[in-house]
Amino acid sequence: MQSKIVQFFPCFLLKNLNLTLTLQISWWKAMNQGTNMPSKNLLFPFLIFQFLFINLYPLPSFSSSSAAAAASAPAPQSSLLFREYIGAEFNGVKFSDVPINPHVNFHFILSFAIDYTPDGNSSTNGLFNVFWDSQNLSASQVNLIKQNHRNVKVALSLGGDTVNGQFAYFNPICIDSWVSNAVSSLTKIIKEYNLDGIDIDYEHFSADSDTFAECIGRLLKTLKCNNVISFASIAPYDYYDVQSHYIALWEKYGELIDYVNFQFYAYPSNTTISQFLNYFDIQSANYEGGKVLVSFSSDTSSSGGLSPEKGFFTACECLRRDGKLHGIFVWSADDSVKYCFRYEEFYQNILAGYL
Repeated sequence: MQSKIVQFFPCFLLKNLNLTLTLQISWWKAMNQGTNMPSKNLLFPFLIFQFLFINLYPLPSFSSSSAAAAASAPAPQSSLLFREYIGAEFNGVKFSDVPINPHVNFHFILSFAIDYTPDGNSSTNGLFNVFWDSQNLSASQVNLIKQNHRNVKVALSLGGDTVNGQFAYFNPICIDSWVSNAVSSLTKIIKEYNLDGIDIDYEHFSADSDTFAECIGRLLKTLKCNNVISFASIAPYDYYDVQSHYIALWEKYGELIDYVNFQFYAYPSNTTISQFLNYFDIQSANYEGGKVLVSFSSDTSSSGGLSPEKGFFTACECLRRDGKLHGIFVWSADDSVKYCFRYEEFYQNILAGYL
């Protein structure tokens, strides 16, 4: 049976997208049934198939040329979500460069707004400034991408890893003043750019976990109560100091957090499919009741985790089959541009196929 599948394997690359996706999904299901197709014998050719399909198959394009149709299309009914960080690396990437499938919910996340002085040298106790590529990702460009694609929303992310070549620290002077400054400065930015949501991506801390939870929790509560934002997410990864802060926030204000953008690409680069699925279950328990999104990085030079070439699709199918796949996010459009957004097109098609 295995030899026959391998023999016909190249032919399927010539079929249409829906048939190919159906084959991949059916193949994975077959690998988990009976004794005639044991997964240990078929996993290797399955992964070869996946690699070749991602890299060779001419996926349908969802470029700006179909903007009029996308703008008039009804909003997607699925709750599955595709999210992408954009703007941190100042390489000229624009919203319109990224393919957008009209059948998924799509979030751009501007990276980053940071409570540091504009030169990036000093923290400001909650007074946020724009540190993304605002020349190419301007307020007018936000309005245009949302007008052209009804399924698109745009958020901003707070913090990030570095600013001006140094770690970007969460460094409040006191809770009340930080919250007051953050609410006023972020409300101004969000309204100026017509943004929809906020993402919390602090990765370095000069304050304890209780202070972090109170500051961020009160910020999210105020912005939501004032109808400034409609959704919020957090972006932790598996490092003790990071997790202790975000879990404290989750335990006290989890009802305000709509998505958990867990950075699974922070795990080792030799992560296997089974390890990835175990990591997902662990983090789903840490953020119990939350919508934990799976993720990969298109920055292949420094990222880890489970890559698209090594079984990310298979892991997504396992989670989808078990009702655990809430969505996918990518770091980042700035890195994906050099691959012509191949992965973005592929995984949006995957999500659209689950409608």
